[in-house]
Amino acid sequence: MMMTRLWRMWRKGARLAAAVLAALSLCATAACGGSVGASDVPVEPADGDVTIRLDWWGGDARVKATEQAVRAFEKEHPRIHVDTEYSDWTGYWDKLAVQSAGGNAPDVMQMDELYLAFYGSMGSLLDLGKASDYLRLDGMDASLKRMGQVEGRQVAAPMTTTQYGVIVNDDVLDRLGLTLPDTSHWTWDEFADFAKQVTERSGGKDIGAIAPNNGFGLQLWARQHGERLFEGNRVAISAKTLASFLQLPADWAANGIEGSAERWSENTAAAMNDSDFGKGRQAMMLTQSTQITPYAQAAGTDDMTLVPLPQDDPGVKAMYLKPGMYWAISSQSRHPAEAAMLVDYLLNDATAGRILGTERGIPSNDAIRRDLAAKATGTDRTALDFVDVVRPTLGDPPAITPNGASDLDKTIVRYQQDVVFGKRTASDAARAMIAELQESIDFNS
Repeated sequence: MMMTRLWRMWRKGARLAAAVLAALSLCATAACGGSVGASDVPVEPADGDVTIRLDWWGGDARVKATEQAVRAFEKEHPRIHVDTEYSDWTGYWDKLAVQSAGGNAPDVMQMDELYLAFYGSMGSLLDLGKASDYLRLDGMDASLKRMGQVEGRQVAAPMTTTQYGVIVNDDVLDRLGLTLPDTSHWTWDEFADFAKQVTERSGGKDIGAIAPNNGFGLQLWARQHGERLFEGNRVAISAKTLASFLQLPADWAANGIEGSAERWSENTAAAMNDSDFGKGRQAMMLTQSTQITPYAQAAGTDDMTLVPLPQDDPGVKAMYLKPGMYWAISSQSRHPAEAAMLVDYLLNDATAGRILGTERGIPSNDAIRRDLAAKATGTDRTALDFVDVVRPTLGDPPAITPNGASDLDKTIVRYQQDVVFGKRTASDAARAMIAELQESIDFNS
């Protein structure tokens, strides 16, 4: 049994294996005490000049904007020099695991919610409460701030946020002579009925929508049904509620909303530009609000709007502000005060806000978001304003994804495929998926 589990872990890739090695190294360094990996360096500015390192993942546009913001920070803090590093997504996590294992993690690092529980629970991230003299987190919504906490400690600062909604391609609706129903309180049945009209009116050339197929969508589905996806290290969603989520794409494929099972499968695997929505052949997309501009660019139209997610019980406050990315500080940093000053600048400074814009998502600092919205146009303005649209429906933030569940998105699609193509019933798939997730979480806890 142990060999089987180790083989499964290996097949998840070198990233997970390297992360485990990093954890073991951190544990050994601190004798597995209650503050694993915690630095004893006082959080106060050093005398004289210092150099700190900043690392992130992302493409050319992110590199250019981040380096420009760093230069602006150095101009205001001439005694602090920032060395910048960056990688693609996979390379970043491989490198961070090795660096953490060797006690050479960057002072400031970009962090993702899927990996926050691992790095936070192993003590490799600084408790930002110790750096409160140099880093303010009061510019963001309190519920968003709490999603940077692990085991009661603020170990990361959400830098951006995103919300789930429905992106509507109004060009498709205009072409078909269709008008959206009242979306302020629409139900899932009303959504499905309208989406079906798109497919029928177009003779199958266009489709109405694709069912949600990721962890964010599943989290909201659970919350709309009065449940939670996770509670600590336990999979909390019921098999019945999960089954209804896994059944959704099968039903929509059968009744034509998604065109067919094969068309659904092609769309879930397609890159943005190759998807039906990216090609202007799909009316609505259930996804993160920050995707509206990239999809508009892919489809070649600015005629897109954002409307709230369907919900059967309008009284349930199921929405929440999901962190897009975080800034975190290594607990091994020799200059935690200076690292905190850099994070504070990137989060809260108006100049940095204008430089960084929305490339990483909607800024978590509300003042900066409103400043950008006042100057933005088109779909960028729509995404920035959507935070205020969903604010009345915000509930308490959910628990962050536990260590061992970082492949949740891929797991969801795999089980949805089984249901869509008749390999399992939704009930059987739900029970198997819960068991698989819980085994992985238990193994990595």
